Amino acid sequence: MTYSIYMPAKCFWGNGCVCENSSALDLGKNCLIVTGKNSAKLSGALGDAIEALKKEDVSYGIFDGIGENPLISACHKAGEAAREIGADFILGIGGGSVLDASKAIAIYASNSELSPIDIYKREYKNKALPVALIGTTAGTGSEVTAVAVLTNDETGIKKSISGPDCYAAVSFCDPKYTHSMSYKTTVSTALDAFAHAIEGFFTQKCDGPLRLFAEKCIPKLYSCLEILSQTDTVPDEIREKLYYASIYAGLVINTCGTAFPHPLGYVLTENYGVPHGMACAAFFAPFVDRCAEFAPEKFANFCKMTDEIGKVKAVISSLTDLGGAVIGKENAKKFALRWQSVIPRNFTASPGGLTMEEAEKILSEI
Repeated sequence: MTYSIYMPAKCFWGNGCVCENSSALDLGKNCLIVTGKNSAKLSGALGDAIEALKKEDVSYGIFDGIGENPLISACHKAGEAAREIGADFILGIGGGSVLDASKAIAIYASNSELSPIDIYKREYKNKALPVALIGTTAGTGSEVTAVAVLTNDETGIKKSISGPDCYAAVSFCDPKYTHSMSYKTTVSTALDAFAHAIEGFFTQKCDGPLRLFAEKCIPKLYSCLEILSQTDTVPDEIREKLYYASIYAGLVINTCGTAFPHPLGYVLTENYGVPHGMACAAFFAPFVDRCAEFAPEKFANFCKMTDEIGKVKAVISSLTDLGGAVIGKENAKKFALRWQSVIPRNFTASPGGLTMEEAEKILSEI
């Protein structure tokens, strides 16, 4: 298989990297800061960002209306806000939802003719505004990916956009901002990063340097998850490991993509409100069972990096809270119809592939 690796985002790593590298925010004279309601402030990232912007004499406005599983309507509204203040670039501060939303906002901001739903057409006249990102959770790896997952208000369905226009111009990767995360959020985002790492690892594209990234982050993520499964608090010493490992996992999926746990997980998030990371983790067991059957060499390597597979399943299961969600056969059939006409790349990239009928069966067992 031939493939290319492309990751143009400039990344600054380490404690204090935002203020120390403020010159990287010289992307214009005015920006729109995009956040959720609380995490940017609580983490200290917003304060550092404002200090860095003032240092570079960049004025700013703030849009704090992005929630979990960002709605295209909210992104569209933020694009309007960016135009109103004459923003030259977008600065997203938060978890994966905010970072993904910032990429869409940059497109809406420079293309006033787009309606919210038009973002999925991937056709527009003007180049998206530059985007700078500051992550506050250890999960999505959006800092280094060319993907933004958005939710259609009308259908409630999550769907991603991707392409060169979805890369950040610059990302600041400082694990100290993750210390304000709650235990539950830490667990869910860590499960998301673990899903990225293993799903990407088991695709055919994961070879060469990409395999090195996967083999670097999988043991780190699993060791942290094992610790989290034995406590109801988050030891400070694993925060840094989780954050940097999530970035390595992001580098893996940026080229390799994800496998079937991600689209199946969307069903749990959309219909039962299960946090994204836990929703993906709900399908860990059937995924690794197929990997053992259809990718035995990689599966053996995965077990060497983690533990005996029964124990790994137990750790992931103990951390996966589905809030009592039960799908059943009837709902599984209804949910699976979304893949009746088009089998997503996540299915075909999975070891052994996955059909709509197989997806329905896996869903029915939740």
